Amino acid sequence: MRVLKHILKTIVILATISCSNNSEVSQEEGERLELDNLKEEIELLISKGTCTENTSCNFIAFGSKPCGGPWSYLVFSTSIDVGLLKEKVATYNKNEAAFNIKWNILSDCSVVLPPTQVTCVNGKCTAIY
Repeated sequence: MRVLKHILKTIVILATISCSNNSEVSQEEGERLELDNLKEEIELLISKGTCTENTSCNFIAFGSKPCGGPWSYLVFSTSIDVGLLKEKVATYNKNEAAFNIKWNILSDCSVVLPPTQVTCVNGKCTAIY
């Protein structure tokens, strides 16, 4: 009877650990999905922009690498709501930095350089590296 009690306790403990790990994974996936959704909003906003000259093109640092610095640079036309873009990107960068810390995310720590120039090509802003 004692052996059966120990076996049942072990099963309950293992089930509890398994469930808590699954909920953590689900929570991490949920937070990643929120970031992905915000990224899609940002990309959609940028995609609506058009340009006619180089001076209407700009770029912004995007994302937060765990070691610091952005993952990339987004090129955009100033024909969009730039204030809204900056607000969304700042929120994304802040939330991704917090996500990286919370979930112990790692990266290669390489430095991503900004474009040396942005130009208007066929009505779309394009980065030159």
